[in-house]
Amino acid sequence: MGLQISISDSILQAIRLPEQRIEQELLQELAIALYTQNVLSFGKARELAQLDKYEFGQLLAQRRVFRHYSSEELDDDLTYARSE
Repeated sequence: MGLQISISDSILQAIRLPEQRIEQELLQELAIALYTQNVLSFGKARELAQLDKYEFGQLLAQRRVFRHYSSEELDDDLTYARSE
């Protein structure tokens, strides 16, 4: 199931970006907003933004958005690191 969002031409024309960058920028903005509000996890927000982990982490850092990192995620990371 996918979702399409309709944005009026007047709003698209008002966006001060080259046409070829508008969709990508809007996806990134939506991903950041939903991640910041705890609506999406880091992985899903990264997927929505169409960025890899490093790139999305860098984007969050540029925006001064702190990563949500629970103790459960820390446990998962430690378990993974010890499994070599």
